[in-house]
Amino acid sequence: MDSGSVRRKADLKKELASYSAPHGRFEVIDVPPRRYLMVDGRGDPNSSAAYADAVSALYGVAYKLKFQSKVDLGRDYVVMPLEGLWWSDDMASFTTARDKSQWSWTMMILVPDWTEGAHVDAARAVVASKEGTAAVDALRFEELAEGRCVQTLHVGSYDEEAPVLDEMHHRFIPGAGLRMRGLHHEIYLADPRRTAPERLRTILRQPVEDAD
Repeated sequence: MDSGSVRRKADLKKELASYSAPHGRFEVIDVPPRRYLMVDGRGDPNSSAAYADAVSALYGVAYKLKFQSKVDLGRDYVVMPLEGLWWSDDMASFTTARDKSQWSWTMMILVPDWTEGAHVDAARAVVASKEGTAAVDALRFEELAEGRCVQTLHVGSYDEEAPVLDEMHHRFIPGAGLRMRGLHHEIYLADPRRTAPERLRTILRQPVEDAD
């Protein structure tokens, strides 16, 4: 397909309402089912080789998908930011204890709704042939249906999230007649390699349901 037929580059981060959140307060939103590239793991994201491999595999496949979409489908788009689902047997490891070695995670990148499994398989095969990491083989393409969620925008370092999460979990959610379900979700709107810690912007999201 010639370049003249390529459509306007889509930026889903600007088009999807759930990728914008208020700073300094919590909001309740409904998030529709969406599809992601995903890699699972466990351990401190600052020191785990598995975490670094997972992020590398996700970006490798995400950018290959973008290139294939532009060339084969005439649909270009901005690769979405890295996201993570986080959990632990002891949720205090996220708030008071802050023990990152106990964290389990699913790192992920949202893909456009026109992406099919065959597209992902083709992109993964290309990346695996060049990089050959176990994380590429472990990468999967899956839908996540979160539904009703509470979220806020945190500005600052990741280690300063704990008081915000504590307020979300123990004050706002029960005070709104809700209870937590599912997994804690973070969306990283800034690249930590290029952004000062105090300027990092992260959406903190928690799926919820009625407490009754």
